[in-house]
Amino acid sequence: MPESKGRQKAAEKLANRRARALSERRGENAEQKIRLSGARDWVPWVFVPLFLIGVVWLVLYYIAGNSIPIMSSLGNSNILVALGFILAGFVVSTAWK
Repeated sequence: MPESKGRQKAAEKLANRRARALSERRGENAEQKIRLSGARDWVPWVFVPLFLIGVVWLVLYYIAGNSIPIMSSLGNSNILVALGFILAGFVVSTAWK
């Protein structure tokens, strides 16, 4: 038989009380949690440009790679450079919460 809504809410309240008591025992408070949640606001501002730099590098290499001196000297290594930027973007994006 399914539980009533009242019993479900009571169980949720009990779980919340236990979590609050556990966090108080650990010395955490709400201000620390708020500060920690905003500590990684920089992540999207870093990984999105890394992705875009990688994609633009690859597109520029295919369109005008021979006429840009740095790209013409790198040759096919331009693909590795572009993928390096994209990979760096993925690595940074894993730090986002």
